[in-house]
Amino acid sequence: MIIMINGAFGSGKTSAAEALQPLIANSMIYDPEEIGYMLRKLLPENCREERERTDDFQDIDLWKILTVKTAKEVKQKYNRHLIIPMTIYKEENFNYIYNGLKEIDQDIHHFCLTATEETIYHRLAKRGDEYGGWQYQQAPKCVEAFKDEKFQTRIITDHLETSEIIELILRKVLSK
Repeated sequence: MIIMINGAFGSGKTSAAEALQPLIANSMIYDPEEIGYMLRKLLPENCREERERTDDFQDIDLWKILTVKTAKEVKQKYNRHLIIPMTIYKEENFNYIYNGLKEIDQDIHHFCLTATEETIYHRLAKRGDEYGGWQYQQAPKCVEAFKDEKFQTRIITDHLETSEIIELILRKVLSK
């Protein structure tokens, strides 16, 4: 099984994944952000294609490719259910990763944690992110992008505690 927990920065993805992981036997958190950090260190800007020279490692083509390939290797080698907290709002990346993960395991669940910009800004401030920083700048794009129907199952998190989010995810995942 693969559980994708998508949503804007500050929507509660990591908190949800960390609370969910102990409740799903034989599961682990698989964070594609780590692949992005590695690529940023590994690939100097002058070797990247022009369109990959942004402040977002998701613009590096290898990121989406390695995200899927690494997930496949982890599933095969360690035979674990993957819980994947990751903001993926760009359509090309989302489609590539979702479809690639579905080829690895047909038992895939996608949840998109949504919230208003105001809620997201409040949560980012509460966790200590720099006001006006990168995560803040992404909020309007994410809020708008996640209105698209492809980002199902949506969970509106403005007034939910992590335990309530987990309950909704578990209900859906375990209803098979």
